[in-house]
Amino acid sequence: MVESRVAWWLLAASALALEVAALWFQYMMELDPCVMCIYERVALIGIALAGLVGCVYPAWLLVRLLGYLGWGVSAGWGLMIAIEHVGIQLDETAALSCEFAPDFPAWARLDEWLPALFLPTGYCDDIQWQWLSLTMVQWVLLIFVAYLVTLAGVLYLEVRKGRRRTSR
Repeated sequence: MVESRVAWWLLAASALALEVAALWFQYMMELDPCVMCIYERVALIGIALAGLVGCVYPAWLLVRLLGYLGWGVSAGWGLMIAIEHVGIQLDETAALSCEFAPDFPAWARLDEWLPALFLPTGYCDDIQWQWLSLTMVQWVLLIFVAYLVTLAGVLYLEVRKGRRRTSR
């Protein structure tokens, strides 16, 4: 399974599907993404790119390790952003807030290059959508947790597979 190109395509496709859903919420449902939403989108793009890296040649351990690294860093960063974002939304004192403009590095001004995807127009403390009593950001948090739990399972299989090879 860890050497399957299909599994890596599924990883990339799931993250891209979530990106499409984010754009649906933004443009079809007219929900304004905040700067934290934009950062969460970037993390999802990182997961999609990690999936594409793994697709290159998944039979080669180095390619898989690069994919795992991108997957883990992106999902971990996304989870940290989502936890902070949930804290801002749940803060009743209004003491917590976020910047309105994204702080992308000078070499990756995503908000200027692709404003349709990366320009924030909303506020981090606005709760514009809920489903099953969870806000969108709480769902995003659960999604990043699911990505990390899945990665842990895949890494377990990777290590188990490696032990089987060495024990023969």
